[in-house]
Amino acid sequence: MKTMKGPGLFLAQFAGDEAPFDSLDAIGRWAASLGYKGVQIPSWDARLFDLARAAESDAYCDEVKGTLAQYGLSITELSTHLQGQLVAVHPAFDEAFDGFTVPAVRGNPKARQEWAVEQMKLGAKASRRLGLSANVSFTGALAWPFVYPWPQRPAGLVETAFAELGKRWRPILDAYDEAGVDLCYEIHPGEDVHDGATFERFVDAVGGHRRACINYDPSHFLLQQLDYLAFIDLYHERIKAFHVKDAEFNPSGRVGVYGGYESWIDRAGRFRSLGDGQVDFGGIFSKLAQYDYDSWAVLEWECALKHPEDGAREGAEFIAAHIIRVTERAFDDFAAGGTDEAANRRMLGLG
Repeated sequence: MKTMKGPGLFLAQFAGDEAPFDSLDAIGRWAASLGYKGVQIPSWDARLFDLARAAESDAYCDEVKGTLAQYGLSITELSTHLQGQLVAVHPAFDEAFDGFTVPAVRGNPKARQEWAVEQMKLGAKASRRLGLSANVSFTGALAWPFVYPWPQRPAGLVETAFAELGKRWRPILDAYDEAGVDLCYEIHPGEDVHDGATFERFVDAVGGHRRACINYDPSHFLLQQLDYLAFIDLYHERIKAFHVKDAEFNPSGRVGVYGGYESWIDRAGRFRSLGDGQVDFGGIFSKLAQYDYDSWAVLEWECALKHPEDGAREGAEFIAAHIIRVTERAFDDFAAGGTDEAANRRMLGLG
């Protein structure tokens, strides 16, 4: 059995233009002061990281690792969520998602997609140079506007969407395979891959690719009312990254799963700081320990109520308290009888 690593912190929600959140050195020192052992780096944020440079330069990668190592920090993974989102965008979301990319390709969906694919491949190269085993991302979406079957979906619509999604991602997954890095998709509403059934469709569409893995985040499952513990039983072999994020679901006579277009604070389902929501993290950490998950437990902080710095401080303590240092021996070894095969046969009446 293996013990997972942590606590780690996803830096995306904390990066900013003011100290200590405006450089990798400063934010790393801050994270370490809270008790974090690793950081997940948003690869699109130039204040913290240069993805293109990391993909080509061992010296730069050594510099990045050294900057964090002086505070006792490791890199857990690179995040390519925003770039992965742009690999597949339904035209309904063109304008909204243009903000995720560089100005030169905005308003040009074809150029934007090509940029996103290249970014994803840079992520594979950079992860390899940094010595990382996983990258976390999104699949993007072509079928999401049709997630609810009204009007009735025409036959073949979903199959066509996933065939195209697989066609777009297969070369990227091959690049990650060449780099020896798992590509861990966050199973997330707004993506075509948003639950177990859609993940299975996607894996089929990419030919069962071994690098098509999961960034497990139970908050998105609780908001869908999906059994997030059973999900681990079903898909643990593909879970290679873990976002520790809490949520709550409190339906009323006014709003339910769909949220009524309300703001986050007024939705039935909303994200909360660790320990303030309803997710059974005791069950989750036990399940992951049972299945020998040995990668990182990374806080992704999102909360409609609490200040982020309080959430980060409490989150480090919460994760550290939940990581199970797995046992090296069975609890009942003290009662071992020291029998052998001959004794076993006699005990079974096999003479």
